[in-house]
Amino acid sequence: MSNYHEQVKREGIKRLRSILAELPPFTEDFFLGISERTAIRTRLGYALDLKIFFSFLTQEGRKLEGMEIKKIRALDLAEVNANDIRRYLEYVTYYTRNISTPTNREVSIEAYNEEQGKARKLSAVRRLFEFLYKGGLLAANPAELVDSPKIHRKNITYLQADEVAKLLDEVETGAQLKSRQAVAYHAVNRLRDVAIITMFLGTGMRVSELVGINVEHIDFNTNAIVVVRKGGNQDAIFFGDEVRVALEAYIPKREGICAAQGHEGALFLSTQRKRIGVRAVQNLVKKYAKIVTPLKNITPHKLRSTYGTALYNETGDIYLVAEVLGHADVNTTRRHYASMPMERRRKAADIVKLRE
Repeated sequence: MSNYHEQVKREGIKRLRSILAELPPFTEDFFLGISERTAIRTRLGYALDLKIFFSFLTQEGRKLEGMEIKKIRALDLAEVNANDIRRYLEYVTYYTRNISTPTNREVSIEAYNEEQGKARKLSAVRRLFEFLYKGGLLAANPAELVDSPKIHRKNITYLQADEVAKLLDEVETGAQLKSRQAVAYHAVNRLRDVAIITMFLGTGMRVSELVGINVEHIDFNTNAIVVVRKGGNQDAIFFGDEVRVALEAYIPKREGICAAQGHEGALFLSTQRKRIGVRAVQNLVKKYAKIVTPLKNITPHKLRSTYGTALYNETGDIYLVAEVLGHADVNTTRRHYASMPMERRRKAADIVKLRE
């Protein structure tokens, strides 16, 4: 694993520990129990969701009203039933919560969850109750009686073939950039930006995978890039000629940049000569995409969807798409892509002839 990903993991662990310091002591055993099977990002999400859950339980009119979250015992959760958990899911549809600003000032913010957000929050509660029930700390598991919210699948937003061509043309030329500053910025970063956009469209990698790449992770002998996948495992992503051309054009320029200390190995650098961050890449994609497709909200993930859609339309092989995109479960891929190419089904209607 690269130094970058080790640093991200260390920072995640530090943040998780700080959240655990605000949760009931028994949750520490829960997170220890799932640590080998879940990524740090997943555990962080669970910790934040459980913090909201315990806050809900201790509010006025709730089962654990008035209790300090830190003093809640596992046995106290025996008071919680399935209806309480259903009320919690209704609560997180819209609620307010307090957060600390960098200056340690408490501010109240509004939060909203649709079905997918509520499903994630229910998952954290389910995992905790399952752990306590299997460990003999609770006599029943009310969370298993609560149905997951029905997820209404949204149509995938992706670029059509002509939009892909227009996007690449714009990144290469910067022809429609308006301000003098934007034009000057493009002149300096053109080769980097072309390589980034081309890699998204030509490999379907995640933005977290892209920002973690070091120069040494690229092997032009096999046309492969070593990345760290979502679960923390290393994997090889293979690229074609167009990605190779973009990388070969960019790398000599990259080698001529003296990176800031601690960022020497990073493939993509910011204007501060540090490893480029996820937010900067998101802004980069948005800037160019808004020029060529102003009605579509294009993000790095949408470019990933564009690649996945094109690959499935070309091959019809859902297992290949799942493997290339790094999906741990092919059902994830099937939900997103298998219903898309209606043209294939229409063509199938004319293939079988009943009478010659």
